[in-house]
Amino acid sequence: MSLFRTQLSRTKLWAQIRIFIVEEDAATTVEYAVMLGLILLTAIGAIGAFGSQTGGLWSGILGKLEAVGFIP
Repeated sequence: MSLFRTQLSRTKLWAQIRIFIVEEDAATTVEYAVMLGLILLTAIGAIGAFGSQTGGLWSGILGKLEAVGFIP
């Protein structure tokens, strides 16, 4: 690709970025990204909390199954 085409492509790219930032779509995108981050953070926290609480439950069941010979 020639240098002129590369510079032209970059100019078009920057023009599109400027338009995107000025329009309300950029604000909406940022809002959705923040909401997604908060949802993921909440989900990871909930999984971590429930996982640590149920860890003893699963190990207890495994121990009982091994005790009766169900799991070799």
